[in-house]
Amino acid sequence: MRDLHRGSRPDCATPGFRSVRPEARRVPPPVGTLGSRRGGDWLLGTSGSTMSVPDYMQCAEDHQTLLVVVQPVGIVSEENFFRIYKRISSVSQINVRDSQRVLYIRYRHHYPPENNEWGDFQTHRKVVGLITVTDCFSAKDWPQTFEKFHVQKEIYGSTLYDSRLFVFGLQGEIAEQPRTDVAFYPNYDECESVEKRIEDFIESLFIVLESKRLDRATDKSGDKIPLLCVPFEKKDFVGLDTDSRHYKKRCQGRMRKHVGDLCLQAGMLQDSLVHYHMSVELLRSVNDFLWLGAALEGLCSASVIYHYPGGTGGKAGARRPQGSSLPADTGNRHRPGALTTNGINADTSTEIGRAKNCLSPEDIIDKYKEAISYYSKYKNAGVIELEACVKAVRVLAIQKRSMEASEFLQNAVYINLRQLSEEEKIQRYSILSELYELIGFHRKSAFFKRVAAMQCVAPSIAEPGWRACYKLLLETLPGYSLSLDPKDFNKGTHRGWAAVQMRLLHELVYASRRMGNPALSVRHLSFLLQTMLDFLSDQEKKDVTQSLESYTSKCPGTMELLSLPDGLNLPPVPFTKLPIVRRVKLLNLPASLRPQKMKSLLGQNMSAKSPFIYSPIIAHNRGEERSKKIDFQWVQGDVCEVQLMVYNPMPFELRVENMGLLTSGVEFESLPAALSLPAESGLYPVTLVGVPRSTGQISINGYHTTVFGVFSDCLLDSLPGIKTNGSTVEVIPALPRLQISTSLPRSARTLQPSSGDEISTNVSVQLYNGETQQLDIKLENIGTEPLEKLEVTSKILTTKEKLYGDFLSWKLEETLAQFPLQPGKTATFTVNIKVKLDFSCQENLLQDFNDDGISVSGLPLSSPFRQVVKPRVDSKPVNPSESSKAGDFSHVKTLEAILNFKYSGGPGHIDGYYRNLSLGIHVEAEPSVFFTRVSTLPATSTRQCHLLLDVFNSTEHELTISAKNNEELILHAGECQRMAIQVDKFNFESFPESPAERTQFTNPKQLEEERQEARGLEINSKLDIHWNIPSLKRHGEASVEGILNQLVLEHLQLAPLQWDVLVDGQLCDCDVVADCRVGDPIPLEVRLTNWSKRNVGPFALTVIPYQDYQNGVHNYELQDAITFVGSNTFYIDSVRPTENSVCLGALLFLYTGDFYLNIKFHEDTTSKELPLSWFCLPSVHIRAQGPDLQA
Repeated sequence: MRDLHRGSRPDCATPGFRSVRPEARRVPPPVGTLGSRRGGDWLLGTSGSTMSVPDYMQCAEDHQTLLVVVQPVGIVSEENFFRIYKRISSVSQINVRDSQRVLYIRYRHHYPPENNEWGDFQTHRKVVGLITVTDCFSAKDWPQTFEKFHVQKEIYGSTLYDSRLFVFGLQGEIAEQPRTDVAFYPNYDECESVEKRIEDFIESLFIVLESKRLDRATDKSGDKIPLLCVPFEKKDFVGLDTDSRHYKKRCQGRMRKHVGDLCLQAGMLQDSLVHYHMSVELLRSVNDFLWLGAALEGLCSASVIYHYPGGTGGKAGARRPQGSSLPADTGNRHRPGALTTNGINADTSTEIGRAKNCLSPEDIIDKYKEAISYYSKYKNAGVIELEACVKAVRVLAIQKRSMEASEFLQNAVYINLRQLSEEEKIQRYSILSELYELIGFHRKSAFFKRVAAMQCVAPSIAEPGWRACYKLLLETLPGYSLSLDPKDFNKGTHRGWAAVQMRLLHELVYASRRMGNPALSVRHLSFLLQTMLDFLSDQEKKDVTQSLESYTSKCPGTMELLSLPDGLNLPPVPFTKLPIVRRVKLLNLPASLRPQKMKSLLGQNMSAKSPFIYSPIIAHNRGEERSKKIDFQWVQGDVCEVQLMVYNPMPFELRVENMGLLTSGVEFESLPAALSLPAESGLYPVTLVGVPRSTGQISINGYHTTVFGVFSDCLLDSLPGIKTNGSTVEVIPALPRLQISTSLPRSARTLQPSSGDEISTNVSVQLYNGETQQLDIKLENIGTEPLEKLEVTSKILTTKEKLYGDFLSWKLEETLAQFPLQPGKTATFTVNIKVKLDFSCQENLLQDFNDDGISVSGLPLSSPFRQVVKPRVDSKPVNPSESSKAGDFSHVKTLEAILNFKYSGGPGHIDGYYRNLSLGIHVEAEPSVFFTRVSTLPATSTRQCHLLLDVFNSTEHELTISAKNNEELILHAGECQRMAIQVDKFNFESFPESPAERTQFTNPKQLEEERQEARGLEINSKLDIHWNIPSLKRHGEASVEGILNQLVLEHLQLAPLQWDVLVDGQLCDCDVVADCRVGDPIPLEVRLTNWSKRNVGPFALTVIPYQDYQNGVHNYELQDAITFVGSNTFYIDSVRPTENSVCLGALLFLYTGDFYLNIKFHEDTTSKELPLSWFCLPSVHIRAQGPDLQA
């Protein structure tokens, strides 16, 4: 196949075609683009002798039709005329009476008279019937109207068989006169008999046709056969010898061909085949090429009608299947001059059968080629040749022989006619396009359709038809694999030639602008930028975007469906590539705003779709739901975020305005954003936000943007290669929002709890060990719902340090008294931060003390010990950051805790949701005082003892320390002093046993540790040791809980066996001195109370008096000074727990003086089983006085 842009074709360009002087008839058709002035025009033929107007809709079966022209006479509205024309043309075929033949009619409302002159050459071109339509409303106008009808008849008068006049509006006497050639109707609505009139009219045409056929087909011996001529031949046959054999054969051949045409029109297909064959033989013998071509074409047409009864014109139902129409009409067999029973006239060869007469499908094409080659020899037969090519193409299209059809079409392209008008050129290229489409050459079809579109706006046209141009350009899109739906460009690789497609889109933009439709221009330019972005150069991208911005400044681009007048709808073009989105991620709310379900209500949320824990039938569906639905919730009224990873493919900065979210399912207020992306940027995160205004399931369907003035709705489903974590999330009812502010400064350090909880606020404080800091927290409801419920819990992060007591403590009652907290209101909440770490000294510091020779043993209480300890120079840290090195006793320890506020209110609280707000507390604990040594000394009372503590001031400030009922002790920086505290012994056995001891601490070792901590806590509460730094106005407590070892605890423990000695009813203990008179018996009572958990006894006790000379000498020889009333040995039976036993006796002093009683136990098996500390009896001091002193 050769290109249309080449010049004249050579004679051998198309196989089977023989051309004469192609250079004189064929030039390339005008091909150009919008605004071009290229192209040439067709050469003129001989005026008056050439068929001027080709019928591009011709097909082979038109050869069997009768041509009837329907025209208006006078002034008839176009609407009324075409109403009648449509009804008339509906009668296109009728069955002839008393016959099996069918008569076909072809109607035209316009037909050039010069084409009618070729009626003898091909009878289907002859106008044999005329129907005129006119309006006449008064009788006086009737003569003039009828005269116009006769004038109209004279135009086609030489060929007409019959004519009719339809008059509308005339009533009265004239309308009532019966006439065959005129039909009167009152109006266009009351004309039911139009179709019947047309059928009668066609029957009259048939009668004339049949008579002419019989007249021409009958052998009239001796009659001279006239020579049939085409218009341009008449002058060529002047002066020829009419008696020559050559001339007679020419006349016979042409007449045979003419009779074949008449037979074909009369429905006698087989007869026409016979006549065509005979004509071919006769004309071939005399080299009458023009008529030989016509005979071959007639033979092809008759064969096509036989092989393809449905027709080749592509009009479904336009032609009845012929089936058995080949047999000759039996109704006419006995008429004079009729053909014989085998369908052949008596003067023809009776041996020619139907099978031989009809061409095969392959032969049809060969004969068409031959006929066209004969036509091409004649300059004035261009229209005949062109129409023959079109007919052959339609036949080949049915045979699905596209390549051969393209050869015929290529030949038709180069056929030169006269100087065509612009409308005729448009029609010519449009028909070529349709024919190429018919044979499957879609791109070639689109090419000629585009040429037709350019012809609509040729420079020579005074008023260019931009609408027609635009319509034709739209029709070229499928041929160039171009669709105006951007969704078609998301399916696999690009189809078609991008360069041609871009040119076509530019032409659509230009045409729509010249049409005065800027919305169309914006839509097409947006489509070009969206779909052809990958094929545009950097400069083209800039030019297109500048043009688009210029258009949208007057008419912004929208997402509305544009409807064209012809019913075509242009879908919206979202800019999914400006910018390109690669990932969409729905973000959870900040940790402080995330809703959580109350555990007590979790069971209500369980799905009850299936009674089975797992079902393989629904497992797949559940997986799909999980992939779509997010496992967190959003809250009504709170700002929600969706993160997009985008990049800019343009070579310049891309400004995106009004970028927001597209959602469904829940009322959603999108908060648009504007961004500017650098040229050809990499992936860039963009966060889009919005506020759900109702509850339910919300789906993120996509996003909207405004780029270059074009508003776009980009749906996630239409984005290729996008990654997402799901698009559906649940929106729960509104919850209050709590904001906290504290009296402490914010911490630069953020806590990182191992549980993964996020901390919204962090505060820090520096405290000395034992100090308590009050933290004031202001709770503000910044939401729109009332805050109704509040729970506060604390969590200490993992620390190596041992904490004593409550690190964080609070009272919530006062805060809750201010609830419910309305929006905008505040409440206060106080938390006490108490640092109470181990006050025992570190090992390295103990080593320093020992090196300095500090000892606590053997020191009398009356001589207070004071020693200043200075740290060694080599152990002093040079850098504060090295404070954790060994030898540094001022090591700062870090404590971290989280204060959780669990709150709820409003509709969310009703549905069982709450929020959790966390406050991180960072405490730097500096040491205040250390207890370097602890020991005990017995006191004068068996129920008391002295606790000795060596206290070291590790601060850099002067410090005072005091205990309960003791004076303050002043310690300078780095100074150590001993303080002695007299304490009452403790009855540890009387402590209640906690439930935790029964359940939690099943390990005996853990149980013992817990008991020891409880004892230390009890002792510490009784000691009440506090320190104070006056210069800093800071104070705190010092705890001994971590420094009391088992030995010290035993010394501080009250013996389980409580021994009380009473002299004359007075309890003797400590420094109590019992007074008595010489000679009077003094009652002595020994009482045992068993506080242990076991039975004790029996015991034997012996009372031994003595005197102390205060020089270390005791005198036990007092038989002459003291006598016992009774025995000096007491016996105590077994005593049960919590019970007591009393032994009574008496003493008689014979001399005055100070006496002491030493009570000893007898050693036996029972007493040996108990610790010695259980047998601690108080010393008894009795002062015997003479009678004279008491007087």
